[in-house]
Amino acid sequence: MHTLQTIGIVHSCFKEKFGVPRQPALAPSACACLELLPPYNQADAVQGLESVSHVWLQFIFHQSPASKSPKVRPPRLGGNQRIGVFASRSPVRPNALGLSVVRLDRVEVDGAKVLLWLSGVDLVDGTPVVDIKPYLPYVDLVPAARNLLAPAAPEPIKVEFAQGLSINPAVAQLIVEVLAQDPRPAYQTPEPDRIYGMHLLDFNVQWRYLAAEPGVWSIEVIALQPLRS
Repeated sequence: MHTLQTIGIVHSCFKEKFGVPRQPALAPSACACLELLPPYNQADAVQGLESVSHVWLQFIFHQSPASKSPKVRPPRLGGNQRIGVFASRSPVRPNALGLSVVRLDRVEVDGAKVLLWLSGVDLVDGTPVVDIKPYLPYVDLVPAARNLLAPAAPEPIKVEFAQGLSINPAVAQLIVEVLAQDPRPAYQTPEPDRIYGMHLLDFNVQWRYLAAEPGVWSIEVIALQPLRS
């Protein structure tokens, strides 16, 4: 029997599971801060990490149940096709363990507080992290690698803002990157009269789907409301 120790907690721009990119780096502006916990909240634990641009994070899918089912329905395949759990990156796994490569923007050490500032994340707020390892390009990058189930990134959906919305450019860029991944389940047909929403940073982002042509949709962001503290 092995016991995993939480070594840090993620404070993320994604305040809920809905809308989190299905893979890291698809939304480069998606930011988070990994706060290390005792006894790893000290400079010795991160010595040398300032020379690293990207890190592997091993974490717990704390909002997804562990499952012993040998098959899952990955979102990338529409949520209806079953494949082997070990052929997917579904968060519903035997041990609910996740693995992501994220950009390490900076390391901050302030007394008993050690923070790793990250971007390109696919982690919901509060995610427990159980390990950190440096990304090594000469072995981790495999140019000849292939995956016929997911050979390329999904085609992004067009995102526009309703006329009259005044949004900070950095926040607007994050919203575009996140919504371009189309957060709705792939098996659902968008409902033009429905208002969709998610909590991102300190805002409730609301949008609707517009039919550009039969079977082709775009997103119109119609409201950005500050969340009440």
